[in-house]
Parts: sequence; structure tokens; C-alpha cells
Amino acid sequence: MEKECKWILKEQADPEKVERLCAEVGIDRVLSSLLVHRGVETFEQARAFFRPSLDDLHDPFLIKDMDNAVERLHKALEGSEKILIYGDYDVDGTTAVALMFSFLKRFTSKVDFYIPDRYDEGYGVSIKGIDWAAENGFSLIITLDCGIKAIDKVAHAKELGIDMIICDHHLPELELPAAVAVLDPKREDCHYPFNDLSGCGVGFKLVQAYSQKYGVAFETLIPLLDLLVVSISSDLVTMVGENRTLAYFGLKRLNESPREGLLAMINLSNTEPGHISIDDIVFKIGPRINAAGRMESGRLAVELLTAQDMRKAMSIGEKINESNNDRKNIDREITREALEMVEKGTCLAHENATVVYNPKWNKGVVGIVASRLVEAYYKPTIVLTKSNGFITGSARSVGGFDLYEAIESCADLLENFGGHVYAAGLTLKEENLEEFSSRIDNFVKGKITPEMLVPAVEIDEKLDFAQITPKFFRILKQFQPFGPGNSNPVFVTENVYDAGNGRKVGAGGVHMKLDLIQESQPYHQIAAIAFNMSDYYDYIKSGNALDVCYSIVENYYRGNSTIQLRVRDIRERKDTTIL
Repeated sequence: MEKECKWILKEQADPEKVERLCAEVGIDRVLSSLLVHRGVETFEQARAFFRPSLDDLHDPFLIKDMDNAVERLHKALEGSEKILIYGDYDVDGTTAVALMFSFLKRFTSKVDFYIPDRYDEGYGVSIKGIDWAAENGFSLIITLDCGIKAIDKVAHAKELGIDMIICDHHLPELELPAAVAVLDPKREDCHYPFNDLSGCGVGFKLVQAYSQKYGVAFETLIPLLDLLVVSISSDLVTMVGENRTLAYFGLKRLNESPREGLLAMINLSNTEPGHISIDDIVFKIGPRINAAGRMESGRLAVELLTAQDMRKAMSIGEKINESNNDRKNIDREITREALEMVEKGTCLAHENATVVYNPKWNKGVVGIVASRLVEAYYKPTIVLTKSNGFITGSARSVGGFDLYEAIESCADLLENFGGHVYAAGLTLKEENLEEFSSRIDNFVKGKITPEMLVPAVEIDEKLDFAQITPKFFRILKQFQPFGPGNSNPVFVTENVYDAGNGRKVGAGGVHMKLDLIQESQPYHQIAAIAFNMSDYYDYIKSGNALDVCYSIVENYYRGNSTIQLRVRDIRERKDTTIL
């Protein structure tokens, strides 16, 4: 069983603001409170929140260096130069490359793309990639989702007569590459109003800027938004501001008229066309696209996402789906081995951080394994393997702890590193492994608090089942698209029990399907799904009462839509403290 969660009930929103919004918008107190917590306090703000508009997108020329990027791209197109689009092998990188390639193909046939090999070249811009560009006559490289640290690579490209435009969203260091343009909203000297775009999002802003300057109708960019929503969802950037607007229209596109490659993924993942949610992207579509770069080649993902006919898309999609199945088997086995290491104490660190290493592990799945270990032990975690003579791996953190800062503190021991607060990648020499593990463990010890080591479920509101009416749910659905910063609200209902139809489901019976009834309102029965919680099955089947926290979702099955609770955590009634 995973580590027990603490339940934290959010501070109540200002009652005056809640009541005023109730009256202005005509919604109930719970929904009004959820809006106030999101900074929505007036009728106008509510209208903007519920009805996002593409007119609200920021001017792309507010991004530092955008004018240089647009001019250099225009010069390349006008002069029939060969343009190479270079992107990382994950979902964000491959969707970004597919977006830029799809756009530029309209103006030139002299465009190609390059995805580095995860095993041979590793993350980011590689010397091998630049040399390949030079050998094949490319004079402009546009990087997407990478390049912000490629100082020596950009210098190497310049020596070979190649200009570079960098589109990235990772944290830059003090020195920037000497590229023609460095587009990154996280640059300190960039005053763009929204700094949490995905890598694909930065690419879209370049496309938007070019279109704005050279009279390309914005409407013709809308077919690119299905790629953008897949990137925003999978890269877990915040679902607020510009991202939420782009994801809203991207989801609309994905449901109404997806490109062939994404339709193939929808079909192969048994997702219901026309009813795709952010969760479907995060748990079904995104991992399949990622599997191409993990198991075979990220190039395959771009070929899928730029496929022009359905037969080709399905053929590539089936290969990728097979890679995803292989990936699942491999990550299951490596997770088992890693858990065993921790249990036996044969890992490199397990006091404050979990650091495990096996030179034979598959480099493509170590990030997934790190996430599994965080679920099991709830500590900052680094999973390492060997590739091309170096130790390389992925790191995942827990809520509130900046693991990127911890890794950066060991920069003198590393060949390369990059990432975000909660997820990072790194490479080092084998002789530095022991000291690195020890220093990481000590750094974590000095910075982490006991509170950070306990997983928490933040609860938005207490709710009675009787309040979950069709009208309530209809309005709640309009809070979508959900994601970091605009999470699907979590509610708690106390003193509930199963109506008697509860059963175990899923491979090995690890999940539960329940029909829940609240003690005080026996006529309001509601269906629920509880993933990985079958440990509670005997307790629930014996008719015992429990408290439950959950999100409310729409469940589609064979064309029928029903309201379902997605259980986040369960408490036996004897243990009812909510902080």
C-alpha cells in the first residue's frame, strides 16, 4: 500500500466575495467558492474563465528576440535555404517538431526534422546532429524544447556556417548561447506576460509571430492546436492563462477534427473519439507517443504526427503501440528490481533521498521507474543506468522540494543536467557516482522538511452527495481543461458506505468499482472508481462506513455518459481527522 496521505482542507474563500459571485453569476456557493480560489471574483472574470478566447493570446513579439527569429526565418524561406527542425525525443519535443514542420511545409519543400537518439546522443542538441545538418547542406536549425544550454553546440554550428534559432522553455543559465535568436520566456531579460509555455508552446508563438508579420491568416494555425494540447497536457505545465486558452481550443480540435496521427493514437488507446479529456492525453495518448523515443526512435513519433493519410498513420501507430506495450513490461520489471534494492538496502542512498543504479537498466524507462519509487517511498528519487560509458538517469521529486536545485549543487560532478523543479535528467562519470549520491542525500537532508515527506491531498470543499446534481456537474465541467494550477477540484464526503455492488476490477483486481451511499442521504447513490485501493475491499464489503475524497468525472461507456467519482483517498470512519 502507498504511504498514507494527510488530508488538508483548503482555507475557505472570502465569504463576501463568494456571496457576491453567487448572486452575479447565478451559481451555488460551492462553485462560487471554487472560482474565488482561482482568482475569479466578478461576472466579467467568470465570463473570461468559462469562455476562453483566442483573441486573449499575448502578442508573440513580446518574447525577447522574436523579431530576430522571424526575420531570420523569413530570409531562409525567401532564399530557399534548407531548414532543419531539431527537437527532443519526448512528447513535448516531438509535438513541437511536428507543429513547426507542418507549418513550414506550406512555404518550402526544403525542410526536414532531426530527433536525437536517446541512447546514442542523449538529451538536447548534439554535435552529431549539427554535423549531420552541415553534411546535408542545412544553413538554419530551429531547436524546439531544447538548446538553452547548448553554448558550445551553437558555436560549433556557427563555425560550420549554420545559424540557429532556439525555442526552449527550460531554465537558462547566466550565459546564453550565441544564436541568432534565443526564444525562452524564462530568460531574465524577457518580459513576456506568461512564462510557463511548453516547448511546443514557444514553437507556436514563433509560428504565430511569423504569420502576424507576413499576413498568414491566424485561422490557418488552428489545425496545429491539437498538437499543442497534447504537449501542454503531457509536459505538465500550468493550466492557467495562455496555456489554458490554447489547451481549451486544442482539446476542441482534438475532439472535433484531429490530425490522422492523433486519430490513430485515439483509436489504438481505446479512447472515445469526441470525448477526449486532458486525463486521456496524460494517461493514454501521451505515453504512447513518448514510447517511440523510449524504445525505438522519436523520429517515428514525428512521422506519425505529420502523416497525411490514415493508412500510414495506423501503420506507424501500431508500431508505436507495440513499443508502448514493450515499455510497460520493461518498466514493470525494472521497478520490481529497484524496489527490491531499496528493501534490501543495496541502493546508493535511501535515508533522505532514494538513489538506485543498475548499469543494465533500459535508459528509456528510468524516469517512469523514478516516479514509481516516489509513489512507494515518497522521497526525492534518482534512478541511474549506464549508457555510452557514462552514468545517466532521471530524477523525480515530491511536493515542495526543488530537486533541480539539489542536482545543480552537484554540477561540478556532472557532465550534463537539465529539467525542472520536480523532474530532471543528468549524466556523470562513473568515478563521481558515489560522491554524487552522498552529496545529494546530504543536500536533501539539509533542505527537506518532515511535511514534504508525507503525501497530501488538498481538499477544496466538503460536499454532500445530494449536491452533485446534473446542473452542478454541467457547470463544474466548464472549469476544464484541468491541469496544474487549475486542478480538477477535490471534494470530501463523510460517513458513506457501499450499496453492496462493490467489486474488484483490473488486472490482478487492484482497483475497485463501488456504488456509494451517504448515511444521511440514502437515496443518492453514486458510482465510484478507486484505482489501486483494493486493500480496503474487505473493510468496505463488510458494510463499514468510510470518508472519501474524490474528483467528479464524466464516464463514457458504449455511448452512454454518467457521473462518476474518481476516488483520491479513503479513510476508515474511526480515523476522521482533516487538517
